[in-house]
Order: sequence, then structure tokens, then C-alpha cells
Amino acid sequence: MMPALAIDARGLSKRYRRGIFTASTLRDELAAAFSPRAAQAEDEHHFLALDDVSFTVPRGTICGILGRNGSGKTTLMKILAAITEPTSGEAHLYGRVSCLLEVGAGFDTELTGLDNIYLNGAILGMSRAEVTAKLDSIVAFADIGPVLDTQVKRYSSGMYTRLAFALAVHLESEILLLDEILAVGDIPFRDKCVATMKELAAQGRSILFVSHNMDLVRGVCDSALLLDKGRLLASGGTEAICERYLDMVRGDKPLPQP
Repeated sequence: MMPALAIDARGLSKRYRRGIFTASTLRDELAAAFSPRAAQAEDEHHFLALDDVSFTVPRGTICGILGRNGSGKTTLMKILAAITEPTSGEAHLYGRVSCLLEVGAGFDTELTGLDNIYLNGAILGMSRAEVTAKLDSIVAFADIGPVLDTQVKRYSSGMYTRLAFALAVHLESEILLLDEILAVGDIPFRDKCVATMKELAAQGRSILFVSHNMDLVRGVCDSALLLDKGRLLASGGTEAICERYLDMVRGDKPLPQP
């Protein structure tokens, strides 16, 4: 029996080091560590991209992640996708995960579209026969039939997006992580993606969705999270979180001159 939760994140923090640093010897590192100014220097050279973030996503729901640039949205998605490890805290994802974090991510550009379909299926643990059974549906959804046997380095960003999304929704994963992937592509394809996301949620699959498009978030998400400077400011119903985010953005803009 599958858990009622798809994602359970507890106290996630991610600490990064600022700037570019040259290599140092072990002697240098030890001397710096025991220096009276070590703690102060440590604080000056590090920052928290994510700071003690906790939330849950129920199975079969679509959750939006909102926030200004630099708020920690992509860092959070990379932690959930196991691309990077948190400095502290933990995240439990109950099911196989597909992620679309940037256009072209997960593709071998020297391989054809067809080869990349099989490659991504293998990464998710699917057999060649299982991928073959879904191949026609993937190609039809992505509408890349004429360039299926072309190296993906020749694809446009729109072709990348169509293939990536088609793979994510047709291969066997219970959790889908999307980071601004629908910002690229034409309106008919975006509408098809939105309809498909709703169908997947109805089937019990779960989606975490980063976007700056409020109409899209309102139209597809059941709930939302609001991040700012690495911290979780609010979580709850989509409409309330969207309004709070818009209030924040309006507050960033200078008032019009009389």
C-alpha cells in the first residue's frame, strides 16, 4: 500500500560558499579553522540558499512553488531530485521520480531523440520492451516524428521541451518535478501539458511545479508554497498564496510618480 504522502520534506537547508576560492593545503585549512576570525570569515563566505524548509505534498495533487528569483525554488527542486544533497534536513519521496529542471537536462546531445527515449526509460528502471510499448504515444505527444532519428543537439528549445515533457508523463514515475519547463513552447502544447498534468493527478500521481505564470499556477495547482530568501513564508490554498506572492512583487516596484 502506497503512503498517503508523495513528498515529506523536513527542515531542508542548503549552504553554499560565495565567490571563487583557490586551492589550499591542509595546513592552511587547519590554521584558518583555529584562527580567532575563523567563525566570522565562515559567515562572510557562506550563505543559505535554503533555510529550514518543511512541507508535505499529498499523493495525487499538484503543488505550485512560488517566489522571486533567488528565493531557493531551484535549489529545493535539485534537492528533491537528488541532484544535490541538503546541508541539513531530509526529504522523503515515496515513488519513482521524473524531473524536468531545465531545457535539455537529462539528454545526451550526441544521441538521437529515439535513443534518448530509451536512455531515460533505462534510467527510471524500465525495460526496453516497456519503453517500446509506450514509444508511439511518446512520439505522438511530443510531435517530433520527423526528427526522431536526429541528434537532439539539433533540436530547438521547443523540441527539447516537447520531448522532455512527453517522456516525463509517459514513463513510469509517481512523482513529477517541473521547474519552469512550460515557459518554453507554444500555447497549444502548453494547454495539452496542463490537461495532461490534471489527468496524472487524477490517476494518483503527484506534481511539484515551479512557475512565475500566475494564471498557469491558478489553473492547475491544488496548493502552493511561497519561498523568499530561502525560507518558506507560507503554504496553503493556491489562490491565497498567489495573492500573497503578487502583493510581494507589487511591493518591489516603485510607486508611480504623481
